[in-house]
Formats: sequence, C-alpha cells, structure tokens
Amino acid sequence: MTKEQIEEILNRVRTWPAEEQEKAAVVLLGIEDSGKTYVLSDEDRASIARGREQARRGEFATDEEVEALFKRYR
Repeated sequence: MTKEQIEEILNRVRTWPAEEQEKAAVVLLGIEDSGKTYVLSDEDRASIARGREQARRGEFATDEEVEALFKRYR
C-alpha cells in the first residue's frame, strides 16, 4: 500500500462518526503496540490476585453469566 493510499483512507476515516473513528484509533494503536512488552500495573496485579483467590474458593461464573457476557459483546 502506498503512502497516498494510506492518506486517502485516513481522510475518509476523518469523515466517519466519532464513535467509528474511536474504534479505528483503538485498532491502529493496538497494531502499533503489538510488538511491545506489556507491563502490569498495580491495578492489574490486584485484579489478577482477586481472580486467583476467587478461583481458589471455587467461585466461577455460571453458564448463564458467561452466555450473557458473550451476547453483550457479540
């Protein structure tokens, strides 16, 4: 793809609704970051610790909860 083609696409993206532009930006940032090593934040570490503790206690989502989550994000 040439630089001109990329510029044409970006110009079209600028005409999209803001929500769609945001989605495009998230995808492009994800591609840009794909080669980088992710460093966990303190919040990430705490969330993982909570999840591990819940799993240790046998607290798992029900099939219905999982299905509801999938329906929400499909």
